[in-house]
Amino acid sequence: MTEQRERLARTGKKSAASSKKSTATSTIGPEVAARHACRGLGRLIGHDAEGVSAVRRAEQGWRVHVDVVEVLRIPDTTSLLATYEVDLDTHGELTQYRRIRRYRRGESDD
Repeated sequence: MTEQRERLARTGKKSAASSKKSTATSTIGPEVAARHACRGLGRLIGHDAEGVSAVRRAEQGWRVHVDVVEVLRIPDTTSLLATYEVDLDTHGELTQYRRIRRYRRGESDD
């Protein structure tokens, strides 16, 4: 460890091992990204997440599609749901979101 500090002081560069380690600790995986997206979106819009329909890497983090019940009705098949696209940075912080679809439960895309 002291050797790495001395090398950093001399060259101003981190070793490959230490920079790889810091990158690994600063990024999250898809499962954690999905959880962060659900919680963050829920706090912003006031609706709990029903589920996650997509998670993929984005240029600056993660893009998650979160499904939310917006209007609960009886019978449940008439409830209104929405899919939100949520962008997270590499640390799991919500950077933006938008509603991309609104539909009745049981409705298919076909």
